[in-house]
Amino acid sequence: MKLPTDISRRRYLLQSALGFGSLALGGIVAAEEHKKPTGEPHFQPKAKRVIWLFMRGGVSHMESFDPKPALNKFAGKSVSDTPHANVLDPENFKNLRVVVVDDANGKDRKTIYPLQTGYKKYGQSGVEISDWFPHIGSCANDIAFIRSMWTTDNNHGAQVQFHSGRHMLDPRVPTIGAWLNYGLGSLSDNLPQFINIGPRFFDKRDGHYLGPAYDAVNLKINPKNPLDYAAPHGGMNSDQQRRNLNFTNQLNHLAGKQYPGDAALQARIKSYELAFRMQTAVPEVLDFKNESKETRELYGLDHPETKAFGQQLLAARRFSERGVRFIQIMHGDGAAGAWDNHSGLRKGHAKLSKQVDLPTSGLLKDLKQRGLLDDTIVVFATEFGRTPGSQGADGRDHHPFGFSVWMAGGGVKGGVVHGATDELGFHAVENPHYVTDVHATINQLMGIDPRRLEVPGYKRLDSDFGHPIEEIIA
Repeated sequence: MKLPTDISRRRYLLQSALGFGSLALGGIVAAEEHKKPTGEPHFQPKAKRVIWLFMRGGVSHMESFDPKPALNKFAGKSVSDTPHANVLDPENFKNLRVVVVDDANGKDRKTIYPLQTGYKKYGQSGVEISDWFPHIGSCANDIAFIRSMWTTDNNHGAQVQFHSGRHMLDPRVPTIGAWLNYGLGSLSDNLPQFINIGPRFFDKRDGHYLGPAYDAVNLKINPKNPLDYAAPHGGMNSDQQRRNLNFTNQLNHLAGKQYPGDAALQARIKSYELAFRMQTAVPEVLDFKNESKETRELYGLDHPETKAFGQQLLAARRFSERGVRFIQIMHGDGAAGAWDNHSGLRKGHAKLSKQVDLPTSGLLKDLKQRGLLDDTIVVFATEFGRTPGSQGADGRDHHPFGFSVWMAGGGVKGGVVHGATDELGFHAVENPHYVTDVHATINQLMGIDPRRLEVPGYKRLDSDFGHPIEEIIA
């Protein structure tokens, strides 16, 4: 076959019967213009993989993992009528480098709103957790709760910021999943190293200047169609696909002599090879028929409230067993995320917590009983908390000044509470941590020195790297 121009050759590859022309695996098809890392950790790691659970919209820290009984004591009063009248003083924000935004955290949100659920103590450390998360509470001895997170974006661009460390209007930098995908070698020849399940944040990108080769591959819990546009065209069987793929590789070998600097084509062929193997590997991961009744119960697969998230977390366990490095699961539909309860917080958070509480505890228990929790980091996070004051009659607004996340497994201490907000849950006042401190902790546990992953020509800020939270590392 004569291909008269480079454009024709590329068009043939993109439109070939492999069926990956408009591949949602778009992340794997671009090549890097810079020298890649070796794929080996920089020092001995404590963990091999990450399961990243992100609650989109902003979970109330006070009604989850940082209960504040003072909200009931001062309910209905203005902040200025409490001993915390100075919480709106800009001096309080000096160390956090956060700008006070009046319409979300100042004048309009000063009436204290009471707790919307009770709480109990769990585990040997007696950590207080709200009644909406009893199953996660039962795992408290395996969890490190971080109650002193802060960020600077007061809107849902904070989802981008939590993953990348930068405000969404700043020059974009790769997300934590992309960095690990970039820095570490593959654990599987048949599966991508970075996958996303569930809705994405706004720009649906992870690699940024590393290139789309390091974006997450977006998958669905559907064995018949887990990856958009990846099914073969024209009813081709696997033998026909393999012959077609071998032919394109031969063309690439010939073209490589004519275009020796065409790294993008080499990356595209590599992505086709992986996508071909994924057609078999991914449906097998998503086939739960051989899972035991006990496992189904752990994840809540037979209950309508927990089935969807439970399936996603069971898939995460199965992907982690088979060598996927970073499994990102985003919970909460809608543009901003379902946890964004400006009104109806009691009803909204009660419903959403019921969806995630049992499956999340099931994941931790399942990983632990299989010996996987020892080298798997589980992160439960959200972009910010919610205001101690009310918004309207029965909701809370966005709150970046202090909120909670937690981590477990993979070198993380269990039964630990680190950091604190003040009595009202307004400020991170003890051991405050910017969002990239979570990234830095993961990097350290995975054996990565992020400064050795810098790309020439792109400047990273000190805050981009963060600082490991040493107090929660075993």
